[in-house]
Amino acid sequence: MNSLKRTNSDDADFLKLVVLLDQDLKIRDGEDHAFYNQFNKTDKIKHVIVCYENDIAVGCGAFREKTNDTVEIKRMYVHFEHRKKGIASIILKELETWAAEIQYKYTILETGKNQPEAIALYQKQKYTITPNYPPYEEMDNSVCMKKTLY
Repeated sequence: MNSLKRTNSDDADFLKLVVLLDQDLKIRDGEDHAFYNQFNKTDKIKHVIVCYENDIAVGCGAFREKTNDTVEIKRMYVHFEHRKKGIASIILKELETWAAEIQYKYTILETGKNQPEAIALYQKQKYTITPNYPPYEEMDNSVCMKKTLY
């Protein structure tokens, strides 16, 4: 049984999952990792979702404000042992619901070409590829996406 917790970036379970996420991204990003990593700091994120399966934290995601009507989805991760169960979709939908509740109209995100499963997830959830936004506009590995919430 899955349960979701709305929390912030001080959450211990979120921080543990982010360590695993960063280890995975270091491999996938290769030489570009230092560039991307500077934009993945978790301090002071007010909107974090942690997903639990049988009281074990198995996935997370977050958003932070980009503009007055747009949030950026950040730190999406599902532990490798719990993938292919729809957990990422559940987390993403909850992030979108939360953003809409507090009157954000759009979500944006950046992912990498070396993360085809992430691209497929976002496209399945009706995200469309957009031109790369700052600071990713010069990064060939980046794929930026957007969704209208309402």
